[in-house]
Amino acid sequence: MEITQVESFPIELPLESPVSFSNRTLTYRDHAITYVRTADGLEGVGYSLGYEGAHLVADAVESMLEPIVLGEDPRDTTRLWREMYDGNVQIGRMGVMLRAISTVDMALWDLKAKAADQPLYKLLGGNSESVPSYGSGGYYRDEKGHEALRGEVRRYVEEGHEVVKMKVGRLSVDEEVERVAAVRDEVGSETTLLLDANGVWESTTEAVRACRAFEPYDPYFIEEPVMIDRVETMAEVNDAIDYPVATGELEGTRHNFARLNDTGAATILQPDVTVCGGITEWLRIANYAATYDVPIAPHYNWNIHTSLLGAIDNGLWIEYFYRDMDVKAFDDVVAEPLAPDDDGRIAMPEEPGHGVTLDEDALEEFSA
Repeated sequence: MEITQVESFPIELPLESPVSFSNRTLTYRDHAITYVRTADGLEGVGYSLGYEGAHLVADAVESMLEPIVLGEDPRDTTRLWREMYDGNVQIGRMGVMLRAISTVDMALWDLKAKAADQPLYKLLGGNSESVPSYGSGGYYRDEKGHEALRGEVRRYVEEGHEVVKMKVGRLSVDEEVERVAAVRDEVGSETTLLLDANGVWESTTEAVRACRAFEPYDPYFIEEPVMIDRVETMAEVNDAIDYPVATGELEGTRHNFARLNDTGAATILQPDVTVCGGITEWLRIANYAATYDVPIAPHYNWNIHTSLLGAIDNGLWIEYFYRDMDVKAFDDVVAEPLAPDDDGRIAMPEEPGHGVTLDEDALEEFSA
């Protein structure tokens, strides 16, 4: 097999109304899409959420990574990952460049699994035929009060989810406690409740005060109580509260995840395959975590993370967003998006490759 073409481009998916989390408001979702094609007609695809920088990711793929992989065998994922990473380490160990590497690496694994005529989860080990998902949401919108929040999480439970997640941190601590109390009252004591602060609190004192105020409502974890770069502060929060910290959606390679674990900054790790360096690096992170019995609960991107969680034995949950909640919109360009069943579980895609086929007409419609 020989790589003959790499193509990368941005798309923008509009939201019907602005949506906010603790420290940001979004009006659209942009993604960088990367295709890697071979001389014998196979095609692999990868992608990454851009946060208004998808064009930069796509440019990095075509200008910096395409020359490295052209003419190479796409099945040589370990070697090609190292060449892409080392070849750009001075300008991009994290962020845009690592997202670019992620998209290419995902496409390479898609090609590798297609060449082997195997679903990706089988090629990687085949641990489970389905994985549990949680209903994720609880975002902020103008005029969205407690009743609308209750209705949202009620829908997740009615859909079969035993776990739900909500955003916190945009309002005062007292107001956030009222929101958390409303959700706990709505879903009952048997439903697992997750909280996500998106790194909003600026100090150990602020984060611990808020997190302790939520303790009466029995949260299972708090995600990103402080910004991810403040690893020691995160560790202080994790040590001070009675439920664990989860983090990792914005984190880079396995070395960064090792630091999170080694410092006690996180009890649950959340690598995102589209951010951390692709499938090659995601597997290294998951296997490292398994050494210490640390569970993996990946961020977003259920269409690809389902196959990855189905291949490891320390997976926890898949994060799932209902499209009609108008928060995550990537399913608009997926030909056959995955969805949970009546028990909140998502079945493995069984076709060769990673199972994420994109709709060409939709990609053209949303081209940026």
